[in-house]
Amino acid sequence: MGLSKTIWTNPTEFLRNQQPENPVLFFSPSALQAAARRFIDGFPGMVTYAVKSNPGEEVIENLAAAGIRGYDCASSFEIDLIRRLAPDAAIHYNNPVRARSEIAHAVAKGVKSWSVDSQSELAKLIEMVPAQDSEISVRFKLPVAGAAYNFGAKFGATAEVATALLRRVAEAGFIPSLTFHPGTQCTDPAAWETYIRTAAEIARNAGVTLARLNVGGGFPSHRLMGVVPQLEATFTLIDRVASEAFGAARPMLVCEPGRGLCGDAFTLAARVKAVRDEAHVFLNDGVYGTLTELPLIGVIDRTEVLTPEGAKREGAIQPRIVFGPTCDSVDRLPGEVALPADIAEGDYVIVQGMGAYSTVTNTRFNGFGDLTMATVLSLKV
Repeated sequence: MGLSKTIWTNPTEFLRNQQPENPVLFFSPSALQAAARRFIDGFPGMVTYAVKSNPGEEVIENLAAAGIRGYDCASSFEIDLIRRLAPDAAIHYNNPVRARSEIAHAVAKGVKSWSVDSQSELAKLIEMVPAQDSEISVRFKLPVAGAAYNFGAKFGATAEVATALLRRVAEAGFIPSLTFHPGTQCTDPAAWETYIRTAAEIARNAGVTLARLNVGGGFPSHRLMGVVPQLEATFTLIDRVASEAFGAARPMLVCEPGRGLCGDAFTLAARVKAVRDEAHVFLNDGVYGTLTELPLIGVIDRTEVLTPEGAKREGAIQPRIVFGPTCDSVDRLPGEVALPADIAEGDYVIVQGMGAYSTVTNTRFNGFGDLTMATVLSLKV
């Protein structure tokens, strides 16, 4: 999989001319840079990018060009990627569990910001990371609300444990900070309020003045036609609540969007392999490919269907069961997908908002998984 050098007007032009048999991801650099500027202009603090959501070199290069100066990395691979493509950028190593070899690698690469959610992992950092000019952010969790799935099931300390960890971070001479993740695809701005107020309470109970508060990811991409992300409302709420909760001791704010930055910069075209007995639609992409995330957080309904000649199917909308190309029965999109009744073999199903957790989770199961990437001026079909 590599990005083509030809720049096409839009996905329709590419499909009409190339007639691809394998799935295609269309990338719009202008859409990605516009998303970055929206965060940089609107968020009241430092904007970092969660590399795990899409580590494509074209993504990192365009985010850097748009002004993103910080990256949330979760592995040695991601750290090396950022050091190569954006060597002067800040790296926040916010995977709170690391092998000692990974810690040593990050120290050698000049990483200065870390997260932690347990006493045992904090002990590793105190042992191996030079305290001078190094930040440790204690990650805490609350009951999930308003998110597609719960990050707290795996990471995050309770408020009580976080208080003890924060106190120990400060006593060990590190720059003390807090971080949280409200959960993925948070479309309700209020999801951040309780976290921010709890962070202020943790800092007060620990007797520590925070240097920074990382309000995490969770910023949504546009997945559903009827649910348009209210990013500016979220930025405004975070700004207001941080001032109310911390007062004069308000820390610098940091965010780490992944899908909120890259999600809407890519569009998928999957070809119809078959319409079985006018009931089931089989695509050349599925849950073992770029559609891995759909069973976890739901179908994206921003879809259109094009004929091989590039004309839009205009038939009445009919719910269909949609399968991917593999021989595994698990390879099915959740629920039923609303598609035109006149959909036919050879058509292309266009799915907007496919920039996050698509290329990075694409597998080669059953020999499928070949994926073409094409650059377009516009994602509008």
